[in-house]
Amino acid sequence: MTTEIVLVLPLLFTLVLVIGQVTVWAYATHMAQATASHALSATRVEDGTAQSGRTDAQHVLDQLGRGPLRSVKVRVTRDADSASVRVEGTATSVVPFLHLPVHAESAGPLERFQPGDQAAP
Repeated sequence: MTTEIVLVLPLLFTLVLVIGQVTVWAYATHMAQATASHALSATRVEDGTAQSGRTDAQHVLDQLGRGPLRSVKVRVTRDADSASVRVEGTATSVVPFLHLPVHAESAGPLERFQPGDQAAP
């Protein structure tokens, strides 16, 4: 009986830690994707800039808290036709010495005002 407990309990504890690590990683990935999405929205508007995207990303990260997402790097690019945002970081470690990477990307065309044709009577 004691031998069984000695063998089973470490496996059970390891399984609980792995499940916890996967949960923390999934939450950190969700945070990164939400940050990238919001930053893209601020970047691709008609008068948006890459700096406004970075500012919005920082604001979203501050609102969400830094809990499971660590060492965050936000890269925002905007050219003549499109904008993209890449968020990278690592998930908080639950399992010792395991540092899972987290990344999310969002990209899209710039929003531009295009006057419509004259309305038909």
